[in-house]
Amino acid sequence: MKKDIQRAAVLGSGVMGSSIAAHLANVGIPVLLLDIVPNELTDDEKAKGLSLDDRAVRNRLAAGNKQKLFKQNPAPLASKKNANKIEVGNLEDDIEHLADVDWIIEVVVEKLEVKQQLFENVEQHRSPGTIVTSNTSGISVNAMAEGRGEEFRSHFMGTHFFNPPRYLHLLEVIPTKDTDAAVLANMKTFAEEVLGKGVVEAKDTPNFIGNRIGTYGLLVSVQKMNELGLSITEVDSITGPLIGRPKSATFRTLDVVGLDTFLHVARNVYDQVDGEERNIFDPPQFLKDMAEKGWIGAKAGQGFYLKKGKGENKEILELDPETMEYRQGQKLKAPSVQAAEQAKGKAAKIQALAYADDKAGTFTWDTLKASLLYSAEKSDEIANDIAAIDNAMKWGFGWDLGPFEVWDALDVERSVKKMDEEGENVPAWVKDMLNAGYKSFYNAAGEFYHKGAYQKPDINEKEIDVATLLKNEDNVITKNSGAVLTDIGDDVAALTFTSPNNSIGLDVIQMVNKAIDEVEKNYKGLVIANKGKNFCVGANLMMMLMEAQDDAFDELDMVIRRFQGMTARIRYSGKPVVAAPFQMTLGGGAEICLPSASVQASAETYMGLVETGVGLIPGGGGNKELYIRELEKMPEDAGIDLQPVANAVFEKIAMAKVGTSAQESAENGFMSDRDDIIANSKHTVWYAKQKVQELHEKGYQPPVRQPIPVVGETGYATMLLGAKSLRTGGQISDHDLKIAGKLAFLIAGGRVPKGTKVDEDYLLDLEREAFLSLIAEPKSQQRMQHMLKTGKPLRN
Repeated sequence: MKKDIQRAAVLGSGVMGSSIAAHLANVGIPVLLLDIVPNELTDDEKAKGLSLDDRAVRNRLAAGNKQKLFKQNPAPLASKKNANKIEVGNLEDDIEHLADVDWIIEVVVEKLEVKQQLFENVEQHRSPGTIVTSNTSGISVNAMAEGRGEEFRSHFMGTHFFNPPRYLHLLEVIPTKDTDAAVLANMKTFAEEVLGKGVVEAKDTPNFIGNRIGTYGLLVSVQKMNELGLSITEVDSITGPLIGRPKSATFRTLDVVGLDTFLHVARNVYDQVDGEERNIFDPPQFLKDMAEKGWIGAKAGQGFYLKKGKGENKEILELDPETMEYRQGQKLKAPSVQAAEQAKGKAAKIQALAYADDKAGTFTWDTLKASLLYSAEKSDEIANDIAAIDNAMKWGFGWDLGPFEVWDALDVERSVKKMDEEGENVPAWVKDMLNAGYKSFYNAAGEFYHKGAYQKPDINEKEIDVATLLKNEDNVITKNSGAVLTDIGDDVAALTFTSPNNSIGLDVIQMVNKAIDEVEKNYKGLVIANKGKNFCVGANLMMMLMEAQDDAFDELDMVIRRFQGMTARIRYSGKPVVAAPFQMTLGGGAEICLPSASVQASAETYMGLVETGVGLIPGGGGNKELYIRELEKMPEDAGIDLQPVANAVFEKIAMAKVGTSAQESAENGFMSDRDDIIANSKHTVWYAKQKVQELHEKGYQPPVRQPIPVVGETGYATMLLGAKSLRTGGQISDHDLKIAGKLAFLIAGGRVPKGTKVDEDYLLDLEREAFLSLIAEPKSQQRMQHMLKTGKPLRN
């Protein structure tokens, strides 16, 4: 029996259980969150005269953990409103409601006996066809299902979310020997398309894939650190971006994860393996001593690092493993580190470190070598193929390259030769691969080596990778230094920014206009789909600052006019322009999206007009576009009060409000009914392409230019009064007030009577005048310099 998952239950409301419930609520699935019944009253409950029989007491754990969702950082809820989809209860009074759900997720304590007992109870109350899964991080899923009936076992598997569930892309799905193939396939599709996860099928082995490989690599790094006499800061300085890992590198990552959690995961493998492998999973004594002292990381206030002081006096100290005292740390200085920093490309950086004859090179080679050999040795035991291992490490640990991709970057033949010379035992299948003429684990077509041949990865048709498209010149229609226009099939074109950090300069503006010209003649529509860390964080700030400091205001005026003209082209294009934003979509990035025919946003899209943070206001039409979007939400009534509309737009721009998710960005007015939120970030381009085709089939017509009603001079006074009250209260500076005044004047439509309908170009003229006057201000230029130097806003 196949069931669509419309409603779920999460059993266990701790940090992981409540966060999984939050993620389900984020994607629109109502959740029943249950936990055990407390066996004693709190002091607060006693003071209220409650008893153990009161429902508030019996539901206390789940209710309390639901409330904690509002305070956690990073936030598990994409919008606070999503908490309304989470219903709390307990495992005694509400167990019968499991009959009404389609998916039951167990997230209780990591003890096999406890899980087995719970599943015995669940089996008595679930409906036939209901999927039951465990979020275990390493306990055998086959062992959990022992004693259950055939129908239960066929619908049971492991679904291991990585913490935090909202943000980490990986979901390991672990079938048992009895899991029905159709049920497994259904869960994998659901997880990918509804939950937005990157799904990796793992085998039922200790710690599955991600934690098995990741824990091994971290323990090897700790051991090599001790052998080579390196410090914690020195290790972190070479195990981060230089080798394609997150900035948190080794020990900052452990501080975030929590040493207690890490040691538990390591112990899980230690208890189930033997020989040399077991020795690796026995952590060094100083880690155990740290755990005993409670120095388990960020949640305890100290771990491998300790923050002391505040503001300018703040310092971050590192732990000395020998003395167990904190001290100043220094990055590792070595010729190979400098060479890696200057090298271009991931492979060049890794080779510059790993093959160097210095301390950094020795550490890098020894740790990478150990992890690569371990991954190859365990590949068939823990996963169906090497691609699953690579994806698990990229999606669950934030690595740029998985182990076998790193091995390719090192040059497999060269590295294996070096391993042989050092007496290492290279797995036979790797040597067989080389001897058969396969010189890398992946070929140029992206196929991976598997059992004697290259095999195509199993990729969902909805995964359209812009970076891959750009590599094929046959897809390229036209390009310049700032952007590339490609053909993505079905008569749809895509524009991708290639400027540094996807910033908007004259080259990008030129290509947007050129792309629309091309699309209006030969295509159904245009998708704006960037690649990189963020969609776009705005205009080229350095360029604008240099022009302002050179008093080149005529040049700046020209640039702003072209920027405004570009966003107008997007709005009034004869063919639909659909934006596919993700991550930071700020300033000019938001101004690209606001006038588009539709926005197909990744769930993790943080959109806002943030120019006040650098002493400016939006200069590419964003003020007008946000105001129009706010007007579109109002009923068509000639007598409507425009002041709340103007106030809302003024506040969002003046306070540089940024949504902490696509949902919150929508709540802030940056998205509307014509837009959609896409759960899986890898599917946004596909959905944007579908939206173009849908609009085309419906006979798309661009919006008609219409005069815009404004609040005028009285509305300007109202907004300015609000800003002045903030200044009087010391909440903003004099320069903030100056910026707010110019913004209010623009949004109000200048000195015209309330209710006057003005032309769009008139508002753009006001916007341009305000922008140019502010960029000439020394204090605005100071803010721009500070942002470029530190990445943080300056309040002067």
